[in-house]
Amino acid sequence: MSISIVLIVISVIASLYAWKNPDKYNKWMMNPYAVIHKQQYFRLITSGFIHAGYVHLLFNMITLYFFGDVIEQIFRYYYGSSGIFYFLLLYFLGMLVADIPTLIKYKDNPNYNSLGASGAVSAVLFASILFNPTAKVCIFLPLFCIPGFIFGILFLIYSYYQGRKMSDNINHDAHFYGAVFGILFGIVLKPGVVVSFFDQILNYKIF
Repeated sequence: MSISIVLIVISVIASLYAWKNPDKYNKWMMNPYAVIHKQQYFRLITSGFIHAGYVHLLFNMITLYFFGDVIEQIFRYYYGSSGIFYFLLLYFLGMLVADIPTLIKYKDNPNYNSLGASGAVSAVLFASILFNPTAKVCIFLPLFCIPGFIFGILFLIYSYYQGRKMSDNINHDAHFYGAVFGILFGIVLKPGVVVSFFDQILNYKIF
């Protein structure tokens, strides 16, 4: 079974459980103050598996579904059975690295909370786009399909806009930092992918 599917199942179960148990929901969220001052480091991981609502969960899981399988196959192609290790490393390091700026910024604010797989999913998304930028992503089933690199740009615009609103507990800023990490992770593993990335975009034909 695909590791991406396993992560999706865990995220869905964890989110549904947390929504029905407010005490767990609050305890599992990423609260920088609690992480730093109370050493509740588990929040850095648990917050990556719960979401603010159905739309938030669906958006992240659809993105992981489309792009996770692609990067899994790429890593398996290059590294065989070790590809699973690299995929999990990308996912969980992306989750942690994307939270570092937020952790530093809000470490003395006990009222700030965030949650979601934003950083991890963004890392997978942009690592996948780095290797295969012109792969089509279909939104609303097969009705509207666009190449991955355009989807990535729209994804960041959405994250930036939502991050400025700060109207929910979703750490939209983590999308950006997760994206940067995913790109760097892919380049470190395969430096030659940079040339391939630009070659594919330059040779891409809309029609």
